[in-house]
Amino acid sequence: MAGVPYTGSSPLGCGLAIDKVITKRLIRDAGVPTPNFRLMRRGTESTGDLRFPVVVKPRREYNSRGLQFVHEPAQLRQAVEVTVTQSAQDALVEEYIEGREITVALLGNGELEVLPLVEKDFGGRETHTATWQDKGRMAAAQRICPARLGSNLTTMLQDISVATFHACQCRDFARVDLRIDRSGQPFVLEINHDPSLAVGASYVLAARTAGHSFSSLVNRILDVAHTRYFGIGTG
Repeated sequence: MAGVPYTGSSPLGCGLAIDKVITKRLIRDAGVPTPNFRLMRRGTESTGDLRFPVVVKPRREYNSRGLQFVHEPAQLRQAVEVTVTQSAQDALVEEYIEGREITVALLGNGELEVLPLVEKDFGGRETHTATWQDKGRMAAAQRICPARLGSNLTTMLQDISVATFHACQCRDFARVDLRIDRSGQPFVLEINHDPSLAVGASYVLAARTAGHSFSSLVNRILDVAHTRYFGIGTG
């Protein structure tokens, strides 16, 4: 509003991406697979054809804050109540996808640069999930980059990540989080319109694997935004 150029998504893009329900509806309309879900306020609403276990989390949150893993329908009401009470917002209840977790870092606008894919290694965890607290303790060694995937699956993940970026009207840079189930079917969990640029973060790891230093990555993001504003790079 002040007319100051900046990097990253617009307020609209930020709003679409941070609202997990809107994200899922937008990407489904674009033909992108995402886990089945329900939006709940009490936990007594019909689960329809949802298959347990499920993941319960606030509708608008980031970095797995408030994430709960629910094995049985009898546990659902309490989990939803906790989410609604603590976050003051509705709960997203979605099917848990057992399988590999991949993050896809995207850079640019229009025709996007897809950085090398990163896989999270959950080691011996009983469930392959990580809460906000867990993520704070996860070491860089628990991320594999480039992810060990076949070329066809890699291309599929790249394509649906790009489609997700455009459906949510993101700009400049973003990170898409996906799961691959045991049959090899990918599902988009969410898109982070403002991914962490901490030195050990997945986005920075992907960029480093692509040949960027930290400073060259930051300069590349600036260059992408400069081109979007003024039609030319920063040089």
